[in-house]
Amino acid sequence: MKTIERVQTGLRIEKRLLKVMKATAEHLDISVAELIEAMALHAFEGKAPFGPQTMDKIAQLKSVYDLDLTAADSHGMSEEQSR
Repeated sequence: MKTIERVQTGLRIEKRLLKVMKATAEHLDISVAELIEAMALHAFEGKAPFGPQTMDKIAQLKSVYDLDLTAADSHGMSEEQSR
């Protein structure tokens, strides 16, 4: 195992996406932070972070939480203004 140093950070993320990420982390028995770390490390190497079974579970969770965003949406989202 490698020894690492973690830092606390705040980030803003789309509400439904976070719900799917929390449920996915719970399914994998890891924290959301660990899920994000794993996804980033895999993405940095051009690798898929999840196998077929986890992808099936994510598809189910996306349906449950009405998450209709795709990778194509990642550069074209605008945030709703608070009232």
